[in-house]
Amino acid sequence: MRKIFSLYKGKATYVALSLAALVLASCGKDYLNTNPTNQVATKDAFSTTANAWAAVNGIHRYMYSQFYSQQDQGGQSANMMYNDVMGEDLVMPSAGNGWLNNNYKWISHRIATNSAPYYNYLFYYTIIANANMIIANTDAASGADADKLAIKGEAYAYRGWAYFQMIQLFGVRFDAKGTNDGLGLPIKTKPNSPVVARNTVADVYKQINDDLNTAMVLLKDFKRPNASHLNINVTQGIKARVALTQQNWDSAAYYAKLSRTGFNLMTNAQYTAGFNDYTNPEWIWGVHQQADQTTYFYSFFAYMSCNFGSSNIKTCPKAIFAPLYAKITDTDIRKKLWDSTGKNTSIPAAGTRYPYMNCKFIVADAGSSVADLPIMRVAEMYLIEAEALARNNKFTEAAAALYPLAHQRDAAYVQSVKTGDALVDEIMTQRRVELWGEGFRFTDLKRLNAPLNRNGGNHNASFTGGIMDVPAGDLRWQYVIPQDEINNTNGVVVQNPLN
Repeated sequence: MRKIFSLYKGKATYVALSLAALVLASCGKDYLNTNPTNQVATKDAFSTTANAWAAVNGIHRYMYSQFYSQQDQGGQSANMMYNDVMGEDLVMPSAGNGWLNNNYKWISHRIATNSAPYYNYLFYYTIIANANMIIANTDAASGADADKLAIKGEAYAYRGWAYFQMIQLFGVRFDAKGTNDGLGLPIKTKPNSPVVARNTVADVYKQINDDLNTAMVLLKDFKRPNASHLNINVTQGIKARVALTQQNWDSAAYYAKLSRTGFNLMTNAQYTAGFNDYTNPEWIWGVHQQADQTTYFYSFFAYMSCNFGSSNIKTCPKAIFAPLYAKITDTDIRKKLWDSTGKNTSIPAAGTRYPYMNCKFIVADAGSSVADLPIMRVAEMYLIEAEALARNNKFTEAAAALYPLAHQRDAAYVQSVKTGDALVDEIMTQRRVELWGEGFRFTDLKRLNAPLNRNGGNHNASFTGGIMDVPAGDLRWQYVIPQDEINNTNGVVVQNPLN
């Protein structure tokens, strides 16, 4: 079932239908035969903890499902790609076959009828709606109490994460020194709630933190079956991200350190293996895709890998910003993830080669786009801790937090003795290189109140639509609200400033 309805139409069918879609995508044949797909009753969907687990697994599946038949919107991967093509560190060396071009040009997210804001709004609110159903109905299910705690814990974590993903796009930047009373998002915490206006940015962040705090309590004893499930480490990692965005440096460093407990940085051999396997010891959270659940040309790897045979990759392999690449030392394993010459035939390529093209993302089978998607890694937690400490003027501690990661990637790296802005800059360079292509750059620039600057490298103004600079604080740092939402709520949900 592909049709997605607005969360704010006030129709009870919305949550029931989207829940049915997610549950039915993940549960067994006996359950599939219980009712027609459009008549799954809530009491049946949550009659047992086994069925409630199916609803949770449905959200996992939704993380890499195609959204509304749009080819570049394969779940969370679309947000990741949009975030990076709108930054400076990912370069599109040609127009390719058209996909992602208007995102690269900073056009799509500012058109209320475009699929980019529509996707981001509906994708995350669908997760929120299903989390609300899980939270509201799991206690009444028959089954073990431990399962109920874990099921609700994952739902709270998903809801907090989804609101965090959205507020970074649709709201104004959070400012720890301000009131944050600008328009955020409508907060919906119960199934089939009536239409409500947009809450403030401060309200949304409070809800995010409340959800994550609840999730940590519920998940404290949960032993997950695999890295696609949200456990306490994942929830602590989301808390670290939220705290960093809110400039709460002590909290960011604290939760980042907690989140990586029990995980290890990957080896250099694993680092060059293609970023496609969620059993990697460094992945705290990864979207796992079954081999038989093909995603064809809406997979992340159909746009971001170097070797899958899609038209987009054949004509437009994604490249790194040349000035950023120049900052990577020759002894750093990460230097091998890009080909600065565009002529190294030892690096797999599906078609045309360009200078600085990436081989970070590789599919095991060049004829299939199936691969796992990294959502949270140990490296990010080291970087959050180091950045938070440095911005809190704890320079010695920050350098010590950065060292394990930097030294693992570059055996010649010596612990930094820098302080102040120089140390912050070193940490941010490490972050940009380490997390390249994993969906952080647009929101990083926004949270830092930094401008976009694509000058002095390998961006071509013909392909960027002339967008080489965007000042900090510009209206274009906000996604517009989808016009359908404004229409469906009769204007209760209002639009962001357009000019």
